[in-house]
Amino acid sequence: MIVIVDYGMGNLRSVQKGFEKVGFEARVTDDPAVVARADRLVLPGVGAFRDCMDQLTSGGFVEPILRHVESGRPFLGICLGLQLLFTESEEFGHHKGLNIVPGRVVRFPGDMRCRSEVLKVPHMGWNQIDIRRPAPIFNGIENGESVYFVHSYYVVPEDDSVVAATTDYGRTFCTAIWRDNLMATQFHPEKSQRVGLKILKNFGEL
Repeated sequence: MIVIVDYGMGNLRSVQKGFEKVGFEARVTDDPAVVARADRLVLPGVGAFRDCMDQLTSGGFVEPILRHVESGRPFLGICLGLQLLFTESEEFGHHKGLNIVPGRVVRFPGDMRCRSEVLKVPHMGWNQIDIRRPAPIFNGIENGESVYFVHSYYVVPEDDSVVAATTDYGRTFCTAIWRDNLMATQFHPEKSQRVGLKILKNFGEL
């Protein structure tokens, strides 16, 4: 059973439809008991870090998410669902995350340039990924493929060994992580067409 956590903030139906397109049933739930029983768990996210953590805490999702990751069952975080895994975020102050992956979430500076062009924040649209480690979700995906981003903040892991892919946008930043059963992407697979559907398929087959 693939379970998508519904804590009131996230692009849930698009993620669910993405799995359905590649032949997997995915259940959207706001019930922590269902989350606790998931074979594979997906944590999407759209919005502010602090608000999402408040919703996860008040909804009773933190404990089942932590237990799921510890159990070795496959886990996929998407966009803010990647950032929430980290120790803390500087978005609108300093706020604690799930602390599953040591590190922090920081904002792109507003003065980034590529040659003479000023780069906009949020980073929005298509960009290439540089696959650094062969995470299971990247099976059959070539280095340099383009995926879809919408974000103003990015993760900085304390341990670079968790970095599975990077992207260049004014700087080289971590765009995917992989540690054992834990995988997460800064980009949106459900919005990344062929490449994104392949990532969802790979996750469903774990």
